[in-house]
Amino acid sequence: MADQAGTKPSAPSFDYMLYEGDPEHLRTVVATPNQPNPRIDPSLLKLRHRIGHGSFGDVWLATHHQTAQDYDEYHEVALKMLHPIKEEDIPKFLVKFDELFLKLRKLQGICWLHGVSVVSGKTSPQICIVMKFYEGSVGDRMSKLKGGKLPLPDVLRYGVGLAKGIHEVHLLDNLVLNIKPTNLLLDEHDQVVLGDFGIPFLLLGIQLPDPDMSLRLGSPNYMAPEQWEPEVRGPVSVETDSWGFGCCMLEMLTGVQPWFGKSVGEIYNSVVLKHEKPQLPSGLPPAVENVLSGCFEYDLRNRPLIGDILHAFESSRDAVFNDGEWIGLSSRVSLDKTLGSSHSTWFLAKDHLQVGDIVRSRKTPSNCKSMAVAEGTVVGLEKDTDRDGFVLVRVQGIHNPLRVSVTTLERVTSGLAAGDWVHLQDHNRNHSSIGILHSIDRDGCVTVGFIGLETLWEGHCYQLQMADPFSVGQFVTLKGNVFTPRFPWLHKREGIWATGKVVQILPNGCLVVQFPGKFALKGDCKSFLADPAEAEHVSFDTCPTLVDKYQHVEDHHWAVRPLMVAFGVLAAMKFGFIVGHSVGARLKKGRGSKTHNRESGRGNQDGKNSAGKSKWLPSPVANMLSRDGTAPPVAAR
Repeated sequence: MADQAGTKPSAPSFDYMLYEGDPEHLRTVVATPNQPNPRIDPSLLKLRHRIGHGSFGDVWLATHHQTAQDYDEYHEVALKMLHPIKEEDIPKFLVKFDELFLKLRKLQGICWLHGVSVVSGKTSPQICIVMKFYEGSVGDRMSKLKGGKLPLPDVLRYGVGLAKGIHEVHLLDNLVLNIKPTNLLLDEHDQVVLGDFGIPFLLLGIQLPDPDMSLRLGSPNYMAPEQWEPEVRGPVSVETDSWGFGCCMLEMLTGVQPWFGKSVGEIYNSVVLKHEKPQLPSGLPPAVENVLSGCFEYDLRNRPLIGDILHAFESSRDAVFNDGEWIGLSSRVSLDKTLGSSHSTWFLAKDHLQVGDIVRSRKTPSNCKSMAVAEGTVVGLEKDTDRDGFVLVRVQGIHNPLRVSVTTLERVTSGLAAGDWVHLQDHNRNHSSIGILHSIDRDGCVTVGFIGLETLWEGHCYQLQMADPFSVGQFVTLKGNVFTPRFPWLHKREGIWATGKVVQILPNGCLVVQFPGKFALKGDCKSFLADPAEAEHVSFDTCPTLVDKYQHVEDHHWAVRPLMVAFGVLAAMKFGFIVGHSVGARLKKGRGSKTHNRESGRGNQDGKNSAGKSKWLPSPVANMLSRDGTAPPVAAR
């Protein structure tokens, strides 16, 4: 009964009118019911025993005592006690929680929250989040099954519930960042509810005392690449939760935790540095396989949104597998990748064009300037006419509208489009001034990724200016006025910055650079990071003097230096092997000749060998003179 009382939703808010004062001069008073207070007195909580442990704290079974004028209530609750943080940062967390509390209690896919409390810890106060106690989780159910994996129908059903819960959190401008089977709680109807509503996101900007926790915001086995170092390789975004969703579904399908058996450092090396992806099991519905594969794209912009994931799982939940094929699927139309582009189908489908939109040809990371359609206006949409979809674009100077595939176009608002390099006019020096535009609404609101920010910067397009773009394959160096760069950089002689080649561009504009002329030994750093605000392009056109051009040749075109060194080492080894073999053969032949001479001296005193051949003659001559092996007769005179 106490548990049921704790699950009752809060009373709906309403307004009513009160009149007070002189009857001839009535005054209207608007009254509303008292809102529930999210703060809980720690003296009303009684810990019983610990039932779980996670990256951000311990989970305890506790009793919450509520007292009123005419009744007392005791609720069995789950209490998530977070690891200690600095006492001056506790108010920051509580303010964020208070803003979300009433909103979270209205959501269906999130665990029911009783409130938050601050209890006295051994060293410092600890934040405790009080929530309804659920009997089990998806992780508990998996542990009871043979092999630890769930049937596909249950995976699809839980996937739909999980996607709905994540989507509700995203609508509150919040991120979960800690999606794993043990955090997927099951209610009395076997429906999934999120046991973590985004605690790592609430901890953003708060310095954590544990240095290991400060490097990551989630559980290592389920973390996206940008989640490890959001200020450097970020930012974290709604697509970050898509990676966690994919890891969770993969564990349900296989019964094996992603990156199982690897240490935290090995997981970081595999996910962040090597860009490895977990392998999907076979036999999945095509829509599910397609969307899960997209969840593990390294670039977060290429991952599907939670809405796309929800559609794929809902469309596959009622599918029937018959004669080796899945039937009954109503999957969304899949788009092909544009030739020469690194954008995935999910990236291309995130912005839907409308009549009146200004568009231009989509640029690729390796070519930031060339465009087939410089700029035009959408005057017509063609639906269900082609697999990719086409629009009619009117271009100035051309009489008839052009029929262009939507995958080759991008929408332009106020001269900007998603993927453009932009410069922030008034920026905080804690982050870079140059970044990559992630989205721009038709009203001019923008989101931009900057180095130094853990999340996307939000603002308006009038605060931005176009910046010189960088592309993969360009050679760059640090500007001359940079003395202490944000990231370590390779030096040449006399303190001159070396020149490197851009091999990758991260979503926040961070450049990943390698130095072709640097011979890296095992264990040496093979790639470096660079802030685009501190870097500049290097080419023959930007080298003003002959010395600069020579240095450009030295850094760029002597990139075969490691190959030449390797070739020289192999050539020396080959030459040494040949010389050694030749000398050894000669020594062996000399020892054999001496032995043969000693034996011949004892057995052939007349100057002939045992076959009757002349010892002083070479073998071929002796054979011609004595074909039968005996000396030829000599004619008498």
